Amino acid sequence: MKFFDFLNVIEKDITPDQCKIHLAVHNGDDDPLDVYLEGWFEEWQSWQSKRNFERPYIISLIKFNGDDKWLFAGLYRSLESTYHQQKQYYQYRTESVASMEEYAGRLIVSFARSGRQSYLNAENWHEQLIVSEMKAKRIEIEQFPGYANTIVPKSKLDLIVGQEVESWKAALSNVGGVYLITDTTTGKCYVGSATGEGGIWQRWADYANSGHGGNLKLQKLLNVDCEYCNHFHFSILEIADTHTSVEDILQREAHWKNVLCTREHGYNAN
Repeated sequence: MKFFDFLNVIEKDITPDQCKIHLAVHNGDDDPLDVYLEGWFEEWQSWQSKRNFERPYIISLIKFNGDDKWLFAGLYRSLESTYHQQKQYYQYRTESVASMEEYAGRLIVSFARSGRQSYLNAENWHEQLIVSEMKAKRIEIEQFPGYANTIVPKSKLDLIVGQEVESWKAALSNVGGVYLITDTTTGKCYVGSATGEGGIWQRWADYANSGHGGNLKLQKLLNVDCEYCNHFHFSILEIADTHTSVEDILQREAHWKNVLCTREHGYNAN
């Protein structure tokens, strides 16, 4: 089904020439999908370096799984814009169209993006916007995938900790163990351990809050670039149950430091 056929069942008077399509992709700083899950996508979208929303309506689509898959984030009325000279940005005041809100975060649209343009006049592309899936409920952060399958970027870890996603918190709070932080830019790694109350969850929450978790080498990186922690991915090397002694976990931590040479070529200082 074409997107505009679906839209016109609900809002019959909206035509393509009234709409601007916003293809929201990573801008170098923010992943719009993370922004959407955090609940401030409309505010994020409202700041534009050019007059991109000079039409009555904005159809917001966020890059999703697969090259041609987009998540419908909402239909918005573009009401007015204000130019901020100091920031050299336009700020748009928008309003969500209430009748389409129940489909935001559920509707998956297939569209083959042409080039890198993120703001399209809908009349030129509306025939190519195809509704490919309607999810039963709005997307949310995926459930905990299991200890052996866990690899989570720092940006998503921030969401998981900030929202206290129950499946993650329950799984990680009940185990200690040894974890790995990988710098995806340099390939350098840091091996750490969780031995205290709250298990791996509490330790990773420290990284979500500070970025460095108290590690001196990681802290040094963030002193130069406070956003550098967004290059970190977190995974679990092995878990330990509540009966495992602190000494045993620290021995396993030392073993993994030796295996991965993280003292010589990574971020472990000892």
